[in-house]
Amino acid sequence: MTQKITVSLENHSYDILVGEGLLDQAGALIAPLLPRLKTVVITDENVAKHQLPRLEKSLVSSDIEFDTIIMPAGEATKSFHHLERLLDQLLSLKLERNDIIIAFGGGVIGDLVGFAASIYMRGIDFIQIPTTLLAQVDSSVGGKTGINSPRGKNLVGSFHQPCLVLTDVSSLNSLPKRHLLAGYAEVVKYGLIDDAAFFGWLEKNGQKIIAGDPEARMSAIVKSCQAKARIVAEDEKERGNRALLNLGHTFGHALEAEAGYSDLLFHGEAVAIGMVMAFNLSVKMGLCPKKDAERLQNHLEGIGLPTRVSNTDHPISQVKMTTERLYSHVLQDKKKSGGRVNFVIVSAIGKAFLNNKIDPKDVKDIFHAAIN
Repeated sequence: MTQKITVSLENHSYDILVGEGLLDQAGALIAPLLPRLKTVVITDENVAKHQLPRLEKSLVSSDIEFDTIIMPAGEATKSFHHLERLLDQLLSLKLERNDIIIAFGGGVIGDLVGFAASIYMRGIDFIQIPTTLLAQVDSSVGGKTGINSPRGKNLVGSFHQPCLVLTDVSSLNSLPKRHLLAGYAEVVKYGLIDDAAFFGWLEKNGQKIIAGDPEARMSAIVKSCQAKARIVAEDEKERGNRALLNLGHTFGHALEAEAGYSDLLFHGEAVAIGMVMAFNLSVKMGLCPKKDAERLQNHLEGIGLPTRVSNTDHPISQVKMTTERLYSHVLQDKKKSGGRVNFVIVSAIGKAFLNNKIDPKDVKDIFHAAIN
């Protein structure tokens, strides 16, 4: 059964459809939105290999003409170089301002294509068809788009909402386990922010989600999307509580930067380590019980996610990091205001809040503990 979640915004509301087999219905669902039966599908090499034929067949069955642009897979694609390449290809296809393009892939493709759509001819519409767990529960919803800079992650971008999100749960069946685990970190985040009961449910059902249980996956995705839709509706441009969705991200982005935005550390893996660091910082500040930090760490490790940089079998342990370099990335964080970095910290599982008065020494101590 397909479930619909509406992201209710003042100027641009849209639906998230979640269900099994939606990829095969995509043409029929997309056609009514198109001013003319023509579009461009932008995807990456991995998704093109495993998923593209299903989408193409569906578009053909609805008489939708389309071109396909295939980008390299990986975080490095979120760059000025690939943005320029994508825009040039869209221009060569003579897309019009009323046309709608399709982002078909994980978070990298969604972020890149969304940003390209926001600046192509001063803005065109786009549809998200997320194919990874991370994209389905997080990056495809809410309109954050952008690319990375050598100075930091997602420092160049815009808020540009999609006009539809089509989430086919069955597309996860071809996803490698490491990618599933990375996406699972973002699912856990929703429980940690303001829903302790959901975190408790994940402790009981997390292994089912990773193993492929359709009902568990559907429940986790719908719950996550509902949570994000509610927060985005309250604070679309991240001027307040939407920043809570960045739990673990300030630490995680610094780790990603030191890993060179490579496959040595996936975004969701960085978030997993970062969330543990955020809890440890909260414990260090005397704000959160140590047992809650241990409970989070035990759950993530039990699922198979990294919770620190050093002393692990994870590829990130190969990267030599220093506390000072990591802290320098924190100072580039885009959530900084008035010269202060806003950290998401916690008083307990399910109780997150913002704090911009963190002692730099405490932050450096947390980095030091994670990398040594």
